Amino acid sequence: MSTSYPSGPPCAQRGGHGHPGLIHRFLDRLPFEADDPIVTLMEGSTPLVHAQWLSERVGAQVYLKIEGANPTGSFKDRGMCCAVTQAVKEGSEAVICASTGNTAASAAAYAARAGLRGAVIVPDGKIATGKLAQALMHGARVIALRGNFDEALELVRELTDKHPIALVNSVNPYRIAGQKTAGFELVEELGQIDALCIPVGNAGNITAYWEGFQEAGVAPRLFGFQAAGAAPLVSGLRVEKPETVASAIRIGNPARWEEAMTAMTQSNGRISAVTDEEILDAYRLLAAMEGVFCEPASAASVAGLLKFGADGAETVACVLTGHGLKDPQTALEQTGSVLPCEPNLSAVEKAVLG
Repeated sequence: MSTSYPSGPPCAQRGGHGHPGLIHRFLDRLPFEADDPIVTLMEGSTPLVHAQWLSERVGAQVYLKIEGANPTGSFKDRGMCCAVTQAVKEGSEAVICASTGNTAASAAAYAARAGLRGAVIVPDGKIATGKLAQALMHGARVIALRGNFDEALELVRELTDKHPIALVNSVNPYRIAGQKTAGFELVEELGQIDALCIPVGNAGNITAYWEGFQEAGVAPRLFGFQAAGAAPLVSGLRVEKPETVASAIRIGNPARWEEAMTAMTQSNGRISAVTDEEILDAYRLLAAMEGVFCEPASAASVAGLLKFGADGAETVACVLTGHGLKDPQTALEQTGSVLPCEPNLSAVEKAVLG
């Protein structure tokens, strides 16, 4: 029995169901042509959910941009599809990144999709379980560096200067090009948006949103939030040993530092810090009150909104950058215990009804 496949390489297919991947969807606003070898997992077009409880709490209409609904569970897929497409176009045989986890998972998946070799360098012992599992399952070579993310990025940049390997961190302009499409989507769905609350780690995402907003002809205020233990943009000083429960933003020297500060200034926004306790409070509240399970770093956007308020904004979007299953260990540490129960009705009644 023979099976027929669509013509062209599998990575270039749009698929027969649902929305197109973001490169096809926004082709006229991205640096690609329709006949390029487009690598897609149908990323983008993520849910925008109205947050009723949060809206009432802060006195504004608050929406959650759920980027954890992307194929590998984080916003990184938006930029990665573009960076890997360009790598294929240029004839690269391998891609590499430094990562606190989400970039590693995304790079590994898109490299596998494109038939490229993938390598990721992560800080030893500082990567969430879900993200490590993803990178390994997708077949990437995972290197655990006895150092932090900033050291890993520095070494990866030196390595790609010496070898013909595509660097797919957010210093890659194609990453920013892909990530700006989230801004396009917000404008399409909301029209007017007064403020964007967003976690800030390596600062590529806030840079990309501002680029997208500018291209769409809008200028919401950008409220960026860093973890207090990793807040170089707040202090103006590099953090040598960043520490926070929000591992995705545990970065002491953001690669897009200058661009992020420019975006903040031009939008009349601000960069502020939230504590780990405030992040975890928001993390639990989102799950319990809104039914949305995000990873801790994502909750920094909501923690910041709860701490500093909407500041006069009527319509606010909070970016939730990654899915809660990325970091199951933190979730289990923040919840109640599982109730043991004997297999009979009275025991079940007692367990259920209390």
